[in-house]
Amino acid sequence: MAEPFKNLINREGVVAMRSHLGRAWPAFDGARFEALAVDGLETLELKARAQHLCAALEATLPADFDSAARVIEASLLPVRGDEELGEMRTGDAGLAGWPLWPMTEFVARRGLDSPERALRCLHALTQRFTAEWAVRPFIVAHPELAFQTLARWTRDASPHVRRLASEGSRPRLPWGLQLKGLIADPSPTLPLLEALLDDPSEYVRRSVANHLNDIAKDHPALVVEWVVRHLPGASAERRALLRHASRTLIKKGDARMLKAWGLGRRYSGAAALAITPKRLRVGDSLTLTLELHSGAKRAQPLVIDYAVHHVKANGERTPKVFKGWTFTLAPCESRTLTKQHSMREVTTRRYHAGRHALDLRINGEVVAEAEFDLKL
Repeated sequence: MAEPFKNLINREGVVAMRSHLGRAWPAFDGARFEALAVDGLETLELKARAQHLCAALEATLPADFDSAARVIEASLLPVRGDEELGEMRTGDAGLAGWPLWPMTEFVARRGLDSPERALRCLHALTQRFTAEWAVRPFIVAHPELAFQTLARWTRDASPHVRRLASEGSRPRLPWGLQLKGLIADPSPTLPLLEALLDDPSEYVRRSVANHLNDIAKDHPALVVEWVVRHLPGASAERRALLRHASRTLIKKGDARMLKAWGLGRRYSGAAALAITPKRLRVGDSLTLTLELHSGAKRAQPLVIDYAVHHVKANGERTPKVFKGWTFTLAPCESRTLTKQHSMREVTTRRYHAGRHALDLRINGEVVAEAEFDLKL
């Protein structure tokens, strides 16, 4: 069985934090910190563990924020700035990785009244563990300073700092404080994304794509316009970024986005969908079989997705779109496609018994439908 995700923040990390904070500040009350940090730690989930350790830091680091920030910075692992974050580990030379999440939380809580100093500390922390969640309160409380800083960070030598400019300002960042102002009006972040559009790091470009995909959920026309404007003459790397940024609107069958990618034409031909079994239980898998017969005299680029219309507690049904296939169907070609769709339980979805529906979409248009019964 895989190790629970919550265990990434653990007693071993607490001991390392005590050691390196004590090295950086000999007056650090390491015994008190460790006692506070491990008390009840095992009962908590991952994010709650980060907040719990943050409270222990608040109780034991200097009350003066600048002094506390200097202690944190002195405890960190020396870096070049271009290392892969996933490969960085706490060692004899200093802290890196998951033990730093509580430290970023500390900066977010205690540094709001010293925003310039706090942002400098996050600049150091994000090169050892992402500060994407911690920077968000500064965007809310000090937007002018925050965006000036983020703009400067888009030119930083470290890809981790450049990525933070995009990832930290995403309107709907998972696990992060929602930036309601940017959900309503994302225009302040667009210059940041423009500056990072052709960043040499794929890691940074993927963040830009995810940021644009966030915006597409609330402002689809803006993202369509962005893609249309930046697609002509784009390099392979930029095309990959723009395609990833387009994924939600393509799955939704947005006609403007499909047209931007040359997928706006209606499918010409026959499509027959079969699903088996027609009755299944939670945990089973559904098999989709699709028969396509092209009726066109030229090749057809196809994006094929399907939506499962899950039964809700009140008996109504709500659709969830899943990726199917993307390919080009030759003139007059026939092709058979199969796919397994699992109905196993997941943390993000609760199943209810009843008659579910499934529709198949080619280039955004529903071309076939079916139903199946799900039992608990």
